[in-house]
Amino acid sequence: MLDLIIRNGLVFDGLASPPARRDMAVHNGKILGISDHIAGLAREVRDAEGLWITPGFIDIHTHYDIEIEMAPGLIESVRHGVTTIVMGNCSLSLAIGEAETLADIFQRVETLPHSLIQKWLGAQISWQTPAEYLAHLDQLPIGPNVAAIFGHSALRAHVMGLERSLKDHATTEEIEQMKRIAADAIDAGLIGVSIDMVPWHMMSGALRGRTIPSQHADFREYDALAQVCRERDAIFQVTPNPQNLDSLKWILRMSMGLKRRPLRITILAALDSVTDRRLWRAFPLLLAVFNRLLGCNIRFQTLTEPFTVYSDGPLTPLFEEFPSGVRLNDCDSRHERKSLWQSREFRHSFQTEWINGRRRSFHRRLEMMEIVRCPDASLEGKTFADVAGDLASDPIECFMNLLEKYDADLRWKATGANDRVRERLRLMKHPHILPGFTDAGAHMRNLGYYDGALSLLKQAVATGFMPIEKAVSRVTGEPARWFRLDAGVLKEGAKADFVLIRPDNLTEPISPQVEIADPLLDGQMRMVKRGSDSIIDSVYIRGKIAFQDGCATELLGREKLGEVLRPCGAIC
Repeated sequence: MLDLIIRNGLVFDGLASPPARRDMAVHNGKILGISDHIAGLAREVRDAEGLWITPGFIDIHTHYDIEIEMAPGLIESVRHGVTTIVMGNCSLSLAIGEAETLADIFQRVETLPHSLIQKWLGAQISWQTPAEYLAHLDQLPIGPNVAAIFGHSALRAHVMGLERSLKDHATTEEIEQMKRIAADAIDAGLIGVSIDMVPWHMMSGALRGRTIPSQHADFREYDALAQVCRERDAIFQVTPNPQNLDSLKWILRMSMGLKRRPLRITILAALDSVTDRRLWRAFPLLLAVFNRLLGCNIRFQTLTEPFTVYSDGPLTPLFEEFPSGVRLNDCDSRHERKSLWQSREFRHSFQTEWINGRRRSFHRRLEMMEIVRCPDASLEGKTFADVAGDLASDPIECFMNLLEKYDADLRWKATGANDRVRERLRLMKHPHILPGFTDAGAHMRNLGYYDGALSLLKQAVATGFMPIEKAVSRVTGEPARWFRLDAGVLKEGAKADFVLIRPDNLTEPISPQVEIADPLLDGQMRMVKRGSDSIIDSVYIRGKIAFQDGCATELLGREKLGEVLRPCGAIC
Protein backbone atom coordinates (compact mmCIF):
# COMPACT_ATOMS: atom_id res chain seq x y z
CA MET A 1 0.00 0.00 0.00
CA LEU A 2 1.24 3.48 -0.90
CA ASP A 3 1.59 6.20 1.71
CA LEU A 4 -0.01 8.96 -0.35
CA ILE A 5 -1.60 9.61 -3.73
CA ILE A 6 -2.25 13.17 -4.83
CA ARG A 7 -4.64 13.36 -7.76
CA ASN A 8 -5.33 15.93 -10.44
CA GLY A 9 -2.71 18.51 -9.50
CA LEU A 10 -0.91 20.71 -12.01
CA VAL A 11 2.66 19.44 -11.62
CA PHE A 12 5.70 21.69 -12.08
CA ASP A 13 8.79 19.48 -12.12
CA GLY A 14 11.36 22.16 -11.15
CA LEU A 15 13.20 21.73 -14.45
CA ALA A 16 11.23 24.40 -16.35
CA SER A 17 9.21 21.80 -18.26
CA PRO A 18 5.65 22.83 -19.16
CA PRO A 19 3.33 21.89 -16.30
CA ALA A 20 0.91 19.00 -16.73
CA ARG A 21 -2.07 17.72 -14.78
CA ARG A 22 -0.93 14.51 -13.13
CA ASP A 23 -1.34 12.12 -10.22
CA MET A 24 1.66 11.67 -7.91
CA ALA A 25 2.38 8.67 -5.68
CA VAL A 26 4.54 8.83 -2.56
CA HIS A 27 5.98 5.97 -0.54
CA ASN A 28 8.71 5.84 2.11
CA GLY A 29 9.57 9.51 1.64
CA LYS A 30 10.15 9.18 -2.11
CA ILE A 31 8.11 9.93 -5.21
CA LEU A 32 7.14 6.53 -6.55
CA GLY A 33 5.62 7.82 -9.75
CA ILE A 34 4.01 10.73 -11.61
CA SER A 35 1.53 9.89 -14.38
CA ASP A 36 -1.88 10.58 -15.86
CA HIS A 37 -3.49 8.11 -13.51
CA ILE A 38 -2.09 6.11 -10.62
CA ALA A 39 -4.07 3.07 -9.57
CA GLY A 40 -3.79 1.27 -6.28
CA LEU A 41 -4.49 1.83 -2.63
CA ALA A 42 -2.93 4.46 -0.38
CA ARG A 43 -3.18 5.36 3.28
CA GLU A 44 -4.12 8.87 2.19
CA VAL A 45 -5.57 10.16 -1.07
CA ARG A 46 -5.80 13.90 -1.72
CA ASP A 47 -7.62 15.62 -4.52
CA ALA A 48 -5.46 18.52 -5.77
CA GLU A 49 -7.95 19.75 -8.38
CA GLY A 50 -7.27 23.47 -8.91
CA LEU A 51 -3.91 23.31 -7.09
CA TRP A 52 -0.33 23.49 -8.29
CA ILE A 53 2.19 20.92 -7.12
CA THR A 54 5.72 22.34 -7.08
CA PRO A 55 8.98 21.10 -5.60
CA GLY A 56 9.73 22.54 -2.18
CA PHE A 57 11.56 25.86 -2.47
CA ILE A 58 15.30 26.20 -1.81
CA ASP A 59 16.58 29.17 0.20
CA ILE A 60 20.22 29.53 -0.80
CA HIS A 61 21.24 32.20 1.71
CA THR A 62 20.21 31.82 5.35
CA HIS A 63 21.78 32.33 8.76
CA TYR A 64 19.89 29.66 10.68
CA ASP A 65 23.02 28.16 12.24
CA ILE A 66 22.04 29.13 15.80
CA GLU A 67 18.27 29.00 15.47
CA ILE A 68 18.33 25.42 14.20
CA GLU A 69 19.87 24.35 17.51
CA MET A 70 16.86 25.51 19.50
CA ALA A 71 14.02 25.50 16.98
CA PRO A 72 15.02 22.96 14.32
CA GLY A 73 11.65 23.05 12.58
CA LEU A 74 12.56 26.47 11.11
CA ILE A 75 8.87 27.25 10.93
CA GLU A 76 9.29 30.78 9.56
CA SER A 77 10.70 29.38 6.32
CA VAL A 78 8.64 26.20 6.05
CA ARG A 79 5.38 28.14 6.29
CA HIS A 80 6.30 29.81 2.98
CA GLY A 81 7.06 26.55 1.16
CA VAL A 82 10.79 26.28 1.84
CA THR A 83 11.92 22.67 2.22
CA THR A 84 15.71 23.12 1.79
CA ILE A 85 17.97 25.79 3.28
CA VAL A 86 21.66 26.63 2.87
CA MET A 87 23.31 28.04 5.99
CA GLY A 88 26.86 28.92 7.03
CA ASN A 89 26.95 31.99 4.77
CA CYS A 90 29.04 35.17 5.12
CA SER A 91 31.83 33.29 6.99
CA LEU A 92 29.49 32.58 9.93
CA SER A 93 29.01 29.00 11.03
CA LEU A 94 29.14 26.78 14.10
CA ALA A 95 31.10 23.96 12.47
CA ILE A 96 34.17 24.50 14.62
CA GLY A 97 35.13 26.58 17.65
CA GLU A 98 34.33 27.40 21.25
CA ALA A 99 30.87 28.51 22.34
CA GLU A 100 31.99 31.89 23.74
CA THR A 101 33.90 32.76 20.58
CA LEU A 102 31.08 31.75 18.28
CA ALA A 103 28.56 33.68 20.37
CA ASP A 104 30.61 36.85 20.05
CA ILE A 105 30.96 36.38 16.29
CA PHE A 106 27.24 35.75 15.75
CA GLN A 107 25.44 38.04 18.15
CA ARG A 108 25.64 41.37 16.36
CA VAL A 109 24.70 39.88 13.00
CA GLU A 110 21.73 37.99 14.40
CA THR A 111 20.63 40.94 16.62
CA LEU A 112 19.72 38.57 19.44
CA PRO A 113 20.41 39.17 23.13
CA HIS A 114 23.75 37.80 24.25
CA SER A 115 22.06 35.83 27.03
CA LEU A 116 19.88 33.96 24.54
CA ILE A 117 22.80 33.09 22.24
CA GLN A 118 24.84 31.98 25.24
CA LYS A 119 22.01 29.73 26.36
CA TRP A 120 21.75 28.14 22.95
CA LEU A 121 25.45 27.60 22.38
CA GLY A 122 26.33 26.69 25.93
CA ALA A 123 23.90 23.83 25.83
CA GLN A 124 24.70 22.62 22.35
CA ILE A 125 28.44 22.69 21.55
CA SER A 126 29.34 19.01 21.74
CA TRP A 127 31.42 18.66 18.58
CA GLN A 128 35.09 19.26 17.95
CA THR A 129 35.34 18.91 14.18
CA PRO A 130 33.18 19.74 11.14
CA ALA A 131 32.51 16.03 10.64
CA GLU A 132 31.20 15.78 14.20
CA TYR A 133 29.13 18.92 13.58
CA LEU A 134 27.40 17.28 10.63
CA ALA A 135 26.79 14.18 12.72
CA HIS A 136 25.24 16.46 15.35
CA LEU A 137 22.94 18.07 12.77
CA ASP A 138 21.94 14.59 11.63
CA GLN A 139 20.52 13.96 15.10
CA LEU A 140 18.33 17.07 15.25
CA PRO A 141 14.61 16.92 14.41
CA ILE A 142 15.14 19.31 11.52
CA GLY A 143 12.20 20.48 9.45
CA PRO A 144 13.65 21.37 6.05
CA ASN A 145 16.70 19.78 4.47
CA VAL A 146 19.91 21.51 5.51
CA ALA A 147 23.10 22.11 3.53
CA ALA A 148 25.92 23.70 5.51
CA ILE A 149 28.79 25.87 4.30
CA PHE A 150 32.00 26.09 6.37
CA GLY A 151 32.37 29.64 7.73
CA HIS A 152 35.82 31.20 7.47
CA SER A 153 35.40 33.39 10.57
CA ALA A 154 34.89 30.33 12.77
CA LEU A 155 37.82 28.56 11.09
CA ARG A 156 40.18 31.54 11.38
CA ALA A 157 39.37 32.15 15.05
CA HIS A 158 39.87 28.44 15.77
CA VAL A 159 43.30 28.30 14.14
CA MET A 160 44.68 31.70 15.18
CA GLY A 161 42.82 32.40 18.41
CA LEU A 162 40.09 35.03 18.42
CA GLU A 163 42.19 38.09 19.31
CA ARG A 164 44.89 37.45 16.70
CA SER A 165 42.25 36.58 14.11
CA LEU A 166 40.88 40.11 14.48
CA LYS A 167 44.11 41.94 13.71
CA ASP A 168 46.86 39.82 12.15
CA HIS A 169 47.55 38.12 8.85
CA ALA A 170 47.84 34.37 9.14
CA THR A 171 51.25 32.75 8.90
CA THR A 172 52.04 30.26 6.15
CA GLU A 173 51.69 27.45 8.67
CA GLU A 174 48.32 28.72 9.85
CA ILE A 175 47.04 28.97 6.28
CA GLU A 176 48.12 25.40 5.64
CA GLN A 177 46.28 24.32 8.77
CA MET A 178 43.14 26.14 7.60
CA LYS A 179 43.40 24.41 4.23
CA ARG A 180 43.63 20.97 5.85
CA ILE A 181 40.64 21.60 8.11
CA ALA A 182 38.60 23.06 5.24
CA ALA A 183 39.45 20.10 3.00
CA ASP A 184 38.43 17.67 5.72
CA ALA A 185 35.20 19.62 6.26
CA ILE A 186 34.22 19.43 2.59
CA ASP A 187 35.23 15.80 2.36
CA ALA A 188 32.98 15.15 5.38
CA GLY A 189 29.99 16.72 3.64
CA LEU A 190 29.98 20.49 4.06
CA ILE A 191 29.20 21.97 0.66
CA GLY A 192 31.89 24.64 0.56
CA VAL A 193 33.52 27.60 2.31
CA SER A 194 32.17 31.11 2.90
CA ILE A 195 34.25 34.25 3.38
CA ASP A 196 33.18 37.79 4.17
CA MET A 197 34.74 41.16 3.36
CA VAL A 198 31.82 43.48 4.22
CA PRO A 199 33.20 45.93 6.80
CA TRP A 200 29.99 46.33 8.82
CA HIS A 201 29.75 42.81 10.23
CA MET A 202 30.96 43.43 13.75
CA MET A 203 32.00 41.50 16.83
CA SER A 204 30.23 41.71 20.16
CA GLY A 205 31.57 40.84 23.62
CA ALA A 206 34.94 41.99 24.93
CA LEU A 207 36.20 42.69 21.39
CA ARG A 208 33.06 44.46 20.25
CA GLY A 209 33.27 46.96 17.46
CA ARG A 210 35.95 45.11 15.54
CA THR A 211 35.01 43.50 12.27
CA ILE A 212 34.61 39.70 12.29
CA PRO A 213 37.65 37.45 11.68
CA SER A 214 37.19 36.74 7.97
CA GLN A 215 37.60 40.43 7.15
CA HIS A 216 41.15 40.50 8.54
CA ALA A 217 42.53 37.94 6.11
CA ASP A 218 44.63 38.89 3.11
CA PHE A 219 43.99 37.68 -0.44
CA ARG A 220 46.62 34.97 -0.03
CA GLU A 221 44.51 33.35 2.70
CA TYR A 222 41.27 33.72 0.75
CA ASP A 223 42.92 32.25 -2.33
CA ALA A 224 44.15 29.22 -0.39
CA LEU A 225 40.60 28.42 0.73
CA ALA A 226 39.26 29.04 -2.76
CA GLN A 227 41.77 26.52 -4.10
CA VAL A 228 40.45 23.89 -1.68
CA CYS A 229 36.95 24.51 -3.08
CA ARG A 230 38.16 24.50 -6.68
CA GLU A 231 39.83 21.11 -6.26
CA ARG A 232 36.60 19.62 -4.92
CA ASP A 233 34.16 21.58 -7.09
CA ALA A 234 32.69 22.93 -3.85
CA ILE A 235 30.85 26.20 -3.30
CA PHE A 236 32.88 29.31 -2.51
CA GLN A 237 30.50 31.94 -1.15
CA VAL A 238 31.90 35.45 -0.87
CA THR A 239 30.67 38.91 0.04
CA PRO A 240 32.99 41.54 -1.50
CA ASN A 241 33.86 44.78 0.22
CA PRO A 242 31.72 47.41 -1.55
CA GLN A 243 34.10 50.08 -0.31
CA ASN A 244 37.12 48.44 -1.94
CA LEU A 245 36.94 47.72 -5.66
CA ASP A 246 40.11 45.62 -5.42
CA SER A 247 38.15 42.96 -3.54
CA LEU A 248 35.80 42.40 -6.49
CA LYS A 249 38.71 42.47 -8.94
CA TRP A 250 40.45 39.76 -6.93
CA ILE A 251 37.30 37.65 -6.77
CA LEU A 252 36.74 37.85 -10.50
CA ARG A 253 40.38 37.13 -11.32
CA MET A 254 40.48 34.20 -8.92
CA SER A 255 37.32 32.68 -10.39
CA MET A 256 38.69 32.32 -13.94
CA GLY A 257 38.74 28.85 -15.40
CA LEU A 258 40.31 29.04 -18.86
CA LYS A 259 43.18 26.66 -18.08
CA ARG A 260 41.85 25.09 -14.89
CA ARG A 261 38.59 24.00 -13.32
CA PRO A 262 36.46 27.10 -12.75
CA LEU A 263 35.68 28.04 -9.18
CA ARG A 264 32.02 27.45 -8.29
CA ILE A 265 31.55 30.88 -6.71
CA THR A 266 28.43 32.70 -5.53
CA ILE A 267 28.65 36.41 -4.77
CA LEU A 268 26.48 38.82 -2.77
CA ALA A 269 24.71 40.65 -4.15
CA ALA A 270 23.39 41.93 -7.46
CA LEU A 271 21.07 44.75 -6.43
CA ASP A 272 19.60 47.93 -7.86
CA SER A 273 21.06 50.24 -5.23
CA VAL A 274 19.55 53.59 -4.31
CA THR A 275 23.05 55.00 -3.80
CA ASP A 276 24.03 54.28 -7.41
CA ARG A 277 21.18 53.88 -9.87
CA ARG A 278 23.56 52.70 -12.64
CA LEU A 279 25.22 49.93 -10.66
CA TRP A 280 22.68 47.20 -11.50
CA ARG A 281 23.70 47.40 -15.17
CA ALA A 282 27.21 46.23 -14.31
CA PHE A 283 26.18 42.76 -13.15
CA PRO A 284 24.93 41.37 -16.49
CA LEU A 285 27.99 42.83 -18.21
CA LEU A 286 30.42 41.27 -15.73
CA LEU A 287 28.69 37.90 -16.00
CA ALA A 288 28.74 37.97 -19.79
CA VAL A 289 32.48 38.64 -19.84
CA PHE A 290 33.57 36.29 -17.08
CA ASN A 291 31.15 33.36 -17.47
CA ARG A 292 30.87 33.29 -21.24
CA LEU A 293 34.31 34.49 -22.31
CA LEU A 294 36.66 33.62 -19.45
CA GLY A 295 35.30 30.24 -18.40
CA CYS A 296 34.01 31.22 -14.97
CA ASN A 297 31.17 29.65 -12.99
CA ILE A 298 29.80 32.68 -11.12
CA ARG A 299 26.34 33.12 -9.68
CA PHE A 300 25.39 36.41 -8.11
CA GLN A 301 22.40 36.45 -5.75
CA THR A 302 19.60 39.00 -5.61
CA LEU A 303 16.63 39.76 -3.39
CA THR A 304 13.20 39.26 -4.95
CA GLU A 305 11.64 42.40 -3.47
CA PRO A 306 12.57 45.88 -2.24
CA PHE A 307 15.36 45.73 0.35
CA THR A 308 13.79 47.52 3.33
CA VAL A 309 15.60 47.54 6.67
CA TYR A 310 13.92 48.41 9.98
CA SER A 311 15.94 50.06 12.75
CA ASP A 312 15.56 50.85 16.44
CA GLY A 313 16.84 54.41 16.78
CA PRO A 314 20.63 54.26 16.48
CA LEU A 315 20.70 50.47 16.84
CA THR A 316 20.91 49.32 13.26
CA PRO A 317 23.28 47.52 10.90
CA LEU A 318 22.92 50.52 8.60
CA PHE A 319 25.09 52.54 11.00
CA GLU A 320 27.91 49.97 11.10
CA GLU A 321 29.56 51.37 7.96
CA PHE A 322 30.81 54.59 9.61
CA PRO A 323 32.80 54.96 12.87
CA SER A 324 30.38 57.02 14.96
CA GLY A 325 27.59 54.62 14.03
CA VAL A 326 29.73 51.72 15.20
CA ARG A 327 30.27 53.51 18.52
CA LEU A 328 26.51 53.82 19.01
CA ASN A 329 26.00 50.13 18.30
CA ASP A 330 28.85 49.31 20.71
CA CYS A 331 27.00 50.87 23.65
CA ASP A 332 25.37 48.59 26.20
CA SER A 333 22.72 51.03 27.35
CA ARG A 334 20.63 54.03 26.51
CA HIS A 335 22.60 56.00 29.08
CA GLU A 336 25.88 55.31 27.26
CA ARG A 337 24.39 56.44 23.96
CA LYS A 338 22.98 59.61 25.53
CA SER A 339 26.45 60.43 26.87
CA LEU A 340 27.80 60.20 23.33
CA TRP A 341 25.10 62.49 21.96
CA GLN A 342 25.87 65.05 24.65
CA SER A 343 29.46 65.24 23.40
CA ARG A 344 29.94 68.07 20.91
CA GLU A 345 32.89 66.21 19.41
CA PHE A 346 30.80 63.07 18.81
CA ARG A 347 27.93 65.00 17.23
CA HIS A 348 30.37 66.71 14.91
CA SER A 349 31.88 63.36 13.94
CA PHE A 350 28.46 61.83 13.32
CA GLN A 351 27.35 64.74 11.13
CA THR A 352 30.61 64.78 9.17
CA GLU A 353 30.54 61.05 8.54
CA TRP A 354 26.83 61.10 7.69
CA ILE A 355 27.27 63.55 4.83
CA ASN A 356 30.51 62.00 3.61
CA GLY A 357 29.80 60.68 0.13
CA ARG A 358 32.70 58.23 0.12
CA ARG A 359 32.36 54.61 1.21
CA ARG A 360 28.60 54.75 1.37
CA SER A 361 26.37 51.70 0.86
CA PHE A 362 23.40 52.98 2.88
CA HIS A 363 22.00 56.03 1.12
CA ARG A 364 21.47 58.14 4.31
CA ARG A 365 18.76 60.15 2.59
CA LEU A 366 16.54 61.48 5.36
CA GLU A 367 13.67 62.02 2.93
CA MET A 368 13.66 58.24 2.34
CA MET A 369 13.79 57.24 6.03
CA GLU A 370 10.30 56.87 7.48
CA ILE A 371 9.33 56.84 11.15
CA VAL A 372 7.31 53.72 11.91
CA ARG A 373 6.79 54.02 15.66
CA CYS A 374 7.57 56.76 18.17
CA PRO A 375 6.45 57.88 21.65
CA ASP A 376 5.29 61.02 19.86
CA ALA A 377 2.66 59.40 17.64
CA SER A 378 2.31 62.57 15.54
CA LEU A 379 5.67 61.75 13.94
CA GLU A 380 4.66 58.30 12.75
CA GLY A 381 4.43 57.97 8.97
CA LYS A 382 6.64 61.00 8.40
CA THR A 383 10.18 60.97 7.09
CA PHE A 384 12.95 62.57 9.10
CA ALA A 385 13.15 65.24 6.41
CA ASP A 386 9.42 65.93 6.92
CA VAL A 387 9.91 66.39 10.66
CA ALA A 388 12.87 68.70 10.11
CA GLY A 389 10.76 70.76 7.70
CA ASP A 390 7.92 71.02 10.18
CA LEU A 391 10.36 72.28 12.82
CA ALA A 392 12.30 74.51 10.41
CA SER A 393 15.39 72.68 11.67
CA ASP A 394 18.59 71.52 10.02
CA PRO A 395 17.72 67.96 8.86
CA ILE A 396 20.79 66.19 10.26
CA GLU A 397 20.63 68.14 13.53
CA CYS A 398 16.95 67.22 13.82
CA PHE A 399 17.78 63.55 13.10
CA MET A 400 20.42 63.48 15.84
CA ASN A 401 18.09 65.16 18.30
CA LEU A 402 15.37 62.57 17.66
CA LEU A 403 17.83 59.70 18.07
CA GLU A 404 19.07 61.17 21.34
CA LYS A 405 15.59 61.86 22.70
CA TYR A 406 13.85 58.61 21.81
CA ASP A 407 16.75 56.17 21.35
CA ALA A 408 15.50 52.62 20.56
CA ASP A 409 11.88 53.67 21.13
CA LEU A 410 12.09 55.36 17.74
CA ARG A 411 11.47 52.70 15.08
CA TRP A 412 12.16 53.65 11.46
CA LYS A 413 12.66 52.04 8.07
CA ALA A 414 14.61 52.72 4.91
CA THR A 415 14.62 51.01 1.53
CA GLY A 416 18.10 50.77 0.05
CA ALA A 417 17.77 48.62 -3.07
CA ASN A 418 15.52 46.75 -5.52
CA ASP A 419 12.68 49.25 -5.18
CA ARG A 420 12.30 49.76 -8.96
CA VAL A 421 10.19 47.02 -10.54
CA ARG A 422 11.70 46.96 -14.04
CA GLU A 423 15.27 46.75 -12.80
CA ARG A 424 14.41 44.15 -10.15
CA LEU A 425 12.70 41.93 -12.70
CA ARG A 426 15.68 42.13 -15.04
CA LEU A 427 18.04 41.06 -12.26
CA MET A 428 15.78 38.15 -11.26
CA LYS A 429 15.48 37.02 -14.86
CA HIS A 430 19.21 36.86 -15.58
CA PRO A 431 20.31 33.22 -15.94
CA HIS A 432 23.44 33.73 -13.81
CA ILE A 433 21.77 35.70 -11.00
CA LEU A 434 19.97 33.44 -8.55
CA PRO A 435 16.90 34.73 -6.68
CA GLY A 436 17.87 34.28 -3.05
CA PHE A 437 19.72 36.39 -0.49
CA THR A 438 16.82 36.29 1.97
CA ASP A 439 19.21 36.40 4.96
CA ALA A 440 16.61 34.29 6.81
CA GLY A 441 17.60 34.05 10.46
CA ALA A 442 19.90 37.09 10.38
CA HIS A 443 19.22 40.66 11.56
CA MET A 444 16.03 39.39 13.17
CA ARG A 445 14.92 42.82 14.39
CA ASN A 446 15.73 44.47 11.09
CA LEU A 447 14.43 42.35 8.21
CA GLY A 448 12.46 39.22 7.39
CA TYR A 449 12.41 37.96 3.80
CA TYR A 450 11.42 34.35 4.44
CA ASP A 451 9.00 34.22 1.49
CA GLY A 452 11.47 35.16 -1.25
CA ALA A 453 10.43 32.29 -3.54
CA LEU A 454 6.74 33.14 -3.33
CA SER A 455 7.53 36.80 -3.99
CA LEU A 456 9.18 35.74 -7.24
CA LEU A 457 6.16 33.65 -8.25
CA LYS A 458 3.78 36.52 -7.44
CA GLN A 459 5.72 38.86 -9.69
CA ALA A 460 5.85 36.29 -12.48
CA VAL A 461 2.06 35.96 -12.29
CA ALA A 462 1.50 39.73 -12.07
CA THR A 463 3.87 40.83 -14.83
CA GLY A 464 4.50 37.79 -17.01
CA PHE A 465 8.20 38.66 -17.01
CA MET A 466 9.01 34.95 -17.14
CA PRO A 467 6.93 31.78 -17.62
CA ILE A 468 5.64 30.32 -14.37
CA GLU A 469 7.45 27.01 -14.95
CA LYS A 470 10.70 28.95 -15.33
CA ALA A 471 10.01 30.97 -12.19
CA VAL A 472 9.41 27.74 -10.26
CA SER A 473 12.66 26.25 -11.54
CA ARG A 474 14.60 29.37 -10.52
CA VAL A 475 13.87 28.64 -6.84
CA THR A 476 13.90 24.83 -7.01
CA GLY A 477 15.74 22.75 -9.59
CA GLU A 478 18.11 25.44 -10.82
CA PRO A 479 19.75 26.30 -7.48
CA ALA A 480 19.72 22.59 -6.56
CA ARG A 481 21.78 21.73 -9.65
CA TRP A 482 24.21 24.59 -9.19
CA PHE A 483 24.71 23.95 -5.46
CA ARG A 484 24.89 20.20 -6.20
CA LEU A 485 22.03 19.30 -3.88
CA ASP A 486 19.68 16.34 -4.17
CA ALA A 487 16.55 18.48 -3.96
CA GLY A 488 14.29 20.76 -5.94
CA VAL A 489 12.72 18.41 -8.52
CA LEU A 490 9.64 16.25 -8.84
CA LYS A 491 10.41 13.00 -10.62
CA GLU A 492 10.32 9.31 -9.93
CA GLY A 493 12.77 8.42 -7.17
CA ALA A 494 13.20 12.02 -5.93
CA LYS A 495 12.61 13.11 -2.36
CA ALA A 496 8.95 13.78 -1.70
CA ASP A 497 9.48 17.44 -0.78
CA PHE A 498 6.73 19.46 -2.40
CA VAL A 499 4.22 22.27 -1.97
CA LEU A 500 0.54 22.48 -2.86
CA ILE A 501 -0.26 26.01 -4.01
CA ARG A 502 -3.54 27.84 -4.54
CA PRO A 503 -2.64 29.70 -7.75
CA ASP A 504 -5.56 32.14 -7.73
CA ASN A 505 -4.07 33.83 -4.66
CA LEU A 506 -0.68 34.42 -6.29
CA THR A 507 -2.22 37.63 -7.62
CA GLU A 508 -1.76 39.18 -4.17
CA PRO A 509 1.00 41.82 -3.86
CA ILE A 510 4.34 41.15 -2.18
CA SER A 511 3.65 40.72 1.52
CA PRO A 512 4.94 43.39 3.94
CA GLN A 513 7.30 42.61 6.78
CA VAL A 514 5.64 42.47 10.19
CA GLU A 515 6.78 42.20 13.81
CA ILE A 516 6.00 39.30 16.13
CA ALA A 517 7.04 38.35 19.63
CA ASP A 518 8.47 34.92 18.89
CA PRO A 519 7.98 32.39 21.70
CA LEU A 520 10.79 30.29 20.20
CA LEU A 521 13.13 33.22 20.89
CA ASP A 522 12.02 33.71 24.49
CA GLY A 523 9.47 36.26 23.30
CA GLN A 524 12.01 38.43 21.51
CA MET A 525 10.71 40.53 18.65
CA ARG A 526 11.57 39.46 15.12
CA MET A 527 10.60 40.60 11.65
CA VAL A 528 8.73 37.96 9.65
CA LYS A 529 6.41 37.56 6.70
CA ARG A 530 2.75 36.61 6.72
CA GLY A 531 0.25 36.40 3.91
CA SER A 532 1.34 33.04 2.49
CA ASP A 533 -1.42 31.19 4.31
CA SER A 534 -3.89 31.97 1.54
CA ILE A 535 -1.42 30.72 -1.09
CA ILE A 536 0.16 27.67 0.56
CA ASP A 537 -2.31 24.84 0.96
CA SER A 538 0.28 22.50 2.45
CA VAL A 539 4.00 21.72 2.61
CA TYR A 540 5.32 18.17 2.53
CA ILE A 541 8.83 17.14 3.55
CA ARG A 542 9.87 13.55 2.94
CA GLY A 543 6.27 12.76 2.14
CA LYS A 544 5.00 13.97 5.51
CA ILE A 545 2.89 17.04 5.96
CA ALA A 546 4.76 19.76 7.84
CA PHE A 547 2.50 22.77 7.33
CA GLN A 548 -1.14 23.02 6.31
CA ASP A 549 -3.74 25.78 6.17
CA GLY A 550 -1.56 28.26 8.02
CA CYS A 551 -0.52 25.95 10.84
CA ALA A 552 2.51 23.81 11.55
CA THR A 553 1.72 20.16 12.15
CA GLU A 554 2.80 18.33 15.28
CA LEU A 555 5.66 16.76 13.33
CA LEU A 556 7.47 20.01 12.52
CA GLY A 557 10.36 20.50 14.91
CA ARG A 558 9.59 17.30 16.83
CA GLU A 559 10.26 14.60 14.27
CA LYS A 560 13.14 14.62 11.81
CA LEU A 561 11.64 15.40 8.42
CA GLY A 562 14.47 16.79 6.31
CA GLU A 563 18.00 15.51 5.81
CA VAL A 564 21.47 17.00 6.13
CA LEU A 565 22.46 17.26 2.49
CA ARG A 566 25.97 16.51 1.27
CA PRO A 567 27.10 17.53 -2.23
CA CYS A 568 25.89 15.11 -4.85
CA GLY A 569 27.34 14.32 -8.26
CA ALA A 570 27.30 16.65 -11.22
CA ILE A 571 24.13 15.04 -12.62
CA CYS A 572 21.89 15.49 -9.57
